[in-house]
Amino acid sequence: MGRQVLLFVWLLGLGSVTGQVSYSVSEEMSKGSLVGNIAQDLGLDVKRLQSGKARIHTGDSAEYIELSKERGLLLIKERIDREALCGQKTPCALHFQIALENPIEIFQVTVEITDINDNAPVFQKPERNFEISESAVIGSKFMLEKATDSDIGLNGLQRYTLNPSDNFILKLRSQTDGSKKVEMILQKPLDREKHEHISLVLTAEDGGEPQMSGTMQIHITVLDANDNAPVFNKPVYKASITENSLKGTLITTVSASDADKGVNGEVTYVIGDSMDADSKLFLITEDGRLILNGPVDYEKAKTYEIDIEAVDRGGLSDSSKVIIDIGDINDNSPVINMISSSNSVREDLIANTVIAVMSVNDPDSEENGKTHCDINNNLPFTITSASSNFYRIVSEGELDRERSSQYNITVTCSDEGVPSLSSSVTLTLQISDVNDNAPVFERSSYEAYIVENNTPGLSIFTVKAGDADWNQNARVSYILEDSSVNGVPVSSYVSVSADSGVIHAVRSLDYEQIKDFKFCVKAQDGGSPPLSSNVSVKVKIQDQNDNPPQVLYPVQTGGSLVAEIVPRSADVSYLVTKVVAVDVDSGQNAWLSYKLQKATDRALFEVGLQNGEIRTIRQVTDKDAVKQRLTVIVEDNGQPSRSATVIVNVAVADSFPEVLSEFTDFTHDKEYNDNMTFYLVLALAVVSFLFITCLVVIVSVKIYRWRQARFYHSNLPVIPYYPPRYSDTLGTGTLQHVYNYDTCRTTDSRKSDFKFSGPGTQNILIMDPSGTGTMQRIQSEKSILDEPDSPLEVRILSL
Repeated sequence: MGRQVLLFVWLLGLGSVTGQVSYSVSEEMSKGSLVGNIAQDLGLDVKRLQSGKARIHTGDSAEYIELSKERGLLLIKERIDREALCGQKTPCALHFQIALENPIEIFQVTVEITDINDNAPVFQKPERNFEISESAVIGSKFMLEKATDSDIGLNGLQRYTLNPSDNFILKLRSQTDGSKKVEMILQKPLDREKHEHISLVLTAEDGGEPQMSGTMQIHITVLDANDNAPVFNKPVYKASITENSLKGTLITTVSASDADKGVNGEVTYVIGDSMDADSKLFLITEDGRLILNGPVDYEKAKTYEIDIEAVDRGGLSDSSKVIIDIGDINDNSPVINMISSSNSVREDLIANTVIAVMSVNDPDSEENGKTHCDINNNLPFTITSASSNFYRIVSEGELDRERSSQYNITVTCSDEGVPSLSSSVTLTLQISDVNDNAPVFERSSYEAYIVENNTPGLSIFTVKAGDADWNQNARVSYILEDSSVNGVPVSSYVSVSADSGVIHAVRSLDYEQIKDFKFCVKAQDGGSPPLSSNVSVKVKIQDQNDNPPQVLYPVQTGGSLVAEIVPRSADVSYLVTKVVAVDVDSGQNAWLSYKLQKATDRALFEVGLQNGEIRTIRQVTDKDAVKQRLTVIVEDNGQPSRSATVIVNVAVADSFPEVLSEFTDFTHDKEYNDNMTFYLVLALAVVSFLFITCLVVIVSVKIYRWRQARFYHSNLPVIPYYPPRYSDTLGTGTLQHVYNYDTCRTTDSRKSDFKFSGPGTQNILIMDPSGTGTMQRIQSEKSILDEPDSPLEVRILSL
């Protein structure tokens, strides 16, 4: 096998240098025969062929050559018959490409198929009959059928021989297509009387090694008198038709004349070389009309040359040639062959990266075969012409998988024929993800609510973040950012689920201790490196009605009694006192209302529903009892509501003795009546002890009086009780103004001498220091209220 290798470098415009290699092999080589070492000839490593997924691309042609990537060799895949592949065309070659990926490289390969002498010359018919008049003149020509040999060059038909050659010799006449016309020339007159029948053998030989030949028997019947042969009007006829013309189309008309008369002058027409396949595409009628008998295709043959013979009845003949030009029409769409392409690219792909390489071929001619390609609009890709018939698709703009994870790139190639024909192919390109998007929370900030006294572990709220990336890059985890609430780590209050973003309360929360708090949650994706974003979450604690009202005034004590004095001259709506209460809850849970639950005389007093003020609802009369006991219930507005009860003792009297006579009874409830005797004995003992103590004190004072400028005196203050100032900021009915009340207190002595001041709201009573037992108004309310340690209750001490 002879093999020729040609390697040169060319720039395809694909962003990499590619090459072309040519080989030469003989036809009919056995399967697996070596064509060439492609890796060595291209200067490539065998590993590059394997890693680059090297493959042969032949388009729509049959594959006769295969690539052994393991050895870097080109091998015969199928038996190659040059005659079947190329016919008489020379040179005969296979053209294909070898494509590599990562990076994309294209190598052009040409394998020329050389001829061997595997075909003998063949005549279409094994014999030929002639009727020749004995009067035929010397030099008369008789057309013989040409032999055909599928081989070319020296292996093709080389010469003819005629045996015996007594009466006839052969003459070969060259034609325009390079073939030779075979003529049998009469060189010795025929004599029917000597030889009525003559048999000759025409032998056709090629020049191959070994030499091959074919024969045809020629039978000649000698006739009498036909002196003139037919003569064509033209030696060459030219005609043209378009491809795909219909069967029966008239191509041209030939004409030949014969000078003989009668039967000898009648001419018939035949197509020479009828064994040729091309001649079967045409037929000729008796009157010389050449008609199309089969389809003609410009892409298969652009010109046909047909030999026409005119034969008279005497066997004399002449020949002429008809040259038929086939006109091209635009009957072929461009053929798109994807040589190499990428199925997937990263979204951070740089611009001008080659995505695919393709070849486009249109077998039509001139404008009908010129093509241009476009891709569908609004895609970040463009198509450019790399070289003749080669195109590449390259990235043009930035890719974003989040906007489009897949592109269907449709390439449409059109020719310039009229009308234009086009073909399309669609490349599906997947965009792989890059971690270029941070998680994004559904809100810029969150606000959650939880009711106090919650169960630890209770779900409060769920934060949600989305990530436009895909798969692991979009897997979001939630992290509680380090911070503190009132100096305590926020993790002591809440926790966040890493997977779901659910926020749980770690402890039970108390609205009265903390109203709200803020913290941050970070959402982090699973990319490398990870991206994250933060969001602020504010948790507001909602109040529960978990605290009952607290009564600030009047103060409830267990060892002494506080009583409010109401003069009998009090008018309607006289302010007796004010019940002051607060509720540490908030909102409606701290809205307080006051109701009179029990009263000695319900017709005498009423309680303000909102402000807790106890007022008279009618004129006080002499018939009203001195001691009045009121039970006031304070309720909040919670659901369910909570309440507190306070007992208010009221003395209805104009003078202190009148109060004193009934005062003791205030401290005794009905439950103590059965022990009255015990308390009387105890009271007597206490009074006696107090009397003795007073005598001792008086004697002591008398003894030391003369020694001192003034006597030691015992303090018997009557100290007013003023409720603290509260501002009704929530509208709960607490006291808004400062009031003072006449109040008395006793330790259950019936023999003490007391005197109360008259009713008033601006002055208070204290004991006269002279010891006379009288009481004076000596100080205004303001001065007492300005004292930081003013007493909160009235204490009455017995002398």
